Amino acid sequence: MNAAADRSGPTPWWRIAGWMAADYLYAGWRQIAVLGAWRSSSYLLRGDGALPEVVLVPGVYEHWTFLRPLADRLNVAGYRVRVVHGLGVNRRPIPATADRLERALARVPAPAAGRVIVAHSKGGLIGKRMLVDLVAARLREAEPDAGARTGSGDSGISGVVAVATPFNGARRARFFVDPVVREFLPDEPTIVALVGAHEVDGRIVSISGPFDPHVPEGSALDGGRNIRVPTPGHFRILGAPETAAAVLEGIAHLAGPRP
Repeated sequence: MNAAADRSGPTPWWRIAGWMAADYLYAGWRQIAVLGAWRSSSYLLRGDGALPEVVLVPGVYEHWTFLRPLADRLNVAGYRVRVVHGLGVNRRPIPATADRLERALARVPAPAAGRVIVAHSKGGLIGKRMLVDLVAARLREAEPDAGARTGSGDSGISGVVAVATPFNGARRARFFVDPVVREFLPDEPTIVALVGAHEVDGRIVSISGPFDPHVPEGSALDGGRNIRVPTPGHFRILGAPETAAAVLEGIAHLAGPRP
């Protein structure tokens, strides 16, 4: 998928205001969708066993149902989509949430085709942290005395497809007093460590639009595969058919031979 063409000159304020209004209307609508959380997600686990299993990881203050429309599109395309319950609205710190997901996934045998994380915003940072942890665990297993250790299992994650993720942090987090949001500051230890973890960037596909009010720095990841879609916004981008197509492209890329 080709990157969207850049507009010449600054974007008019009224256009940006319209984008932001549409973005927050979409977010509000999807937040209300949590009222339908009683609906089982088991139907999402039906799909083609030859394809990797998709694991959903929502953003901060998002229940997994925030991503249900995208999950439905992936499921229609043949992918089995796994929902990990117990994350609430994703308020825990990034490392703690990554650990929690790793333990949950390790309890369920990974399919032969492996697993790919599909994430929004903070979820992409959690996914990258899981890749870093997986690399570290495999290095420990390769050490001479590895047999004396008890491993925590393998989550089977082979890569991450992230939508609107602040891989380099988000400077606008300084306007918030909530530590859950301030964790995204570019100089926060977790962000600094993830930015420096270049060894896993090749297993990440980052999808972004032409305008993101929450991540003005953009979501491009050096060393990763970056896909640009035409829909602006931090939230509304999730509902765009072009984004679903980009996610499918990203999963297919990660399911191919490793670089």
